[in-house]
Amino acid sequence: MTRCRLCGSTAMGSVVDLGATPPCESFLAADQLDRAEPAYPLHLRVCTACWLAQIPPLITPEETFKEYAYFSSYSTSWVEHARTYVADAVRKVGLDSEGSEGSEGSEGSDAFVVEVASNDGYLLKHVVDRGIRCLGIEPSVNVGAAARDAGVPTLTEFLSPETGAAVRAEHGPANLVVANNVSPHSPDGAGYTQGLRALVADDGWVSIEVQHLLTLIEENQYDTIYHEHFQYYTVASAIRALASGGLALVDVELLPTHGGSIRLWARPTEAAGEPSQQVADVLAREKAAGLQELSGYAEFAARVAKVRRDLLKFLIEAAERGETVVGYGAPGKGNTLLNHCGIRPDLLAYTVDRNPYKHGRFTPGTRIPILPPERIAADKPDYVLVLPWNLRAELTEQLSFVHEWGGRLVFPIPELSIVEVNS
Repeated sequence: MTRCRLCGSTAMGSVVDLGATPPCESFLAADQLDRAEPAYPLHLRVCTACWLAQIPPLITPEETFKEYAYFSSYSTSWVEHARTYVADAVRKVGLDSEGSEGSEGSEGSDAFVVEVASNDGYLLKHVVDRGIRCLGIEPSVNVGAAARDAGVPTLTEFLSPETGAAVRAEHGPANLVVANNVSPHSPDGAGYTQGLRALVADDGWVSIEVQHLLTLIEENQYDTIYHEHFQYYTVASAIRALASGGLALVDVELLPTHGGSIRLWARPTEAAGEPSQQVADVLAREKAAGLQELSGYAEFAARVAKVRRDLLKFLIEAAERGETVVGYGAPGKGNTLLNHCGIRPDLLAYTVDRNPYKHGRFTPGTRIPILPPERIAADKPDYVLVLPWNLRAELTEQLSFVHEWGGRLVFPIPELSIVEVNS
């Protein structure tokens, strides 16, 4: 019996069943191609008691994140997003060169920032550049090493209440704790939130970014459902999750990142005060969209099926015309899409990625080769299927050269879009 990991209810409704797929970041080396791959059910459900959308915890974070293939710094727009965020957060929280006056643990220039799941230091390097004391907590050995090489202090650990307490004891409480696109990765939501509370000063701030379930549903973003994401948040469900660890939501921002995200500003409950009007406005929008009743999810599975049919129809017809289609990017979301659609190298000859870690490897399940980006200009394919569709503006500019031979770009989500690019 499936039980909600937030409230314990067994009243779970189906949102979409994507079959069984391998973990999306388990890229294969050439010598693994003749071995069996584990595949796990990928079925998104929503709890009709607290409205947290979730999948069962069929894999553990340790299986995914000890050696990780995703390096944030390879996305130019994401690095710029981080730079802008740091500048704004320094002003909002008061972490300037003179510190955050009156904040626990901050005296003079001794302000302290902690980022959870800090990856390769893409965000904290901007904090370092400002002369603000900081620490990354990153479980992946390989990307954490890259962060330290870049001059970002990084602890190789998963966040837990014990980790949070140990960091606080050694370094002092944090004036700002940043957790971008990590909250869905912990199956122990209460323990994770308690870890955040252990890190943050009693009058400090916690900043959390997650994909917004509202845009996931409205924009057919089903490829962001994968085993490493254990839950998917609305503001309403996030408020309850934060409360489980002693935090309260005080403000929310709507962001365009990852196809539509929310930035949650939280504080320890005793310091929070009343939430902003923006919190009330987004809660009302979620309710109006039907996300607090099962009927609000009813049409999603049918729209997901149409994305699959349209993409397969395009690829099959292109193959029958003798046209070549290759991919751009090898993100985790792309592997959900490829596996759900059953796409193999006969329909997508290869994909390319800027991350050298992935070169020479193969996508999980579908076994599509991953090559360096230069291969596209060498082969001059008729179409380039863009798998990280959330970076549409950035990648349309990066791939503008395909116009030289009349190539076109294909975006599969929110609906199939074939576009010509200009120089």
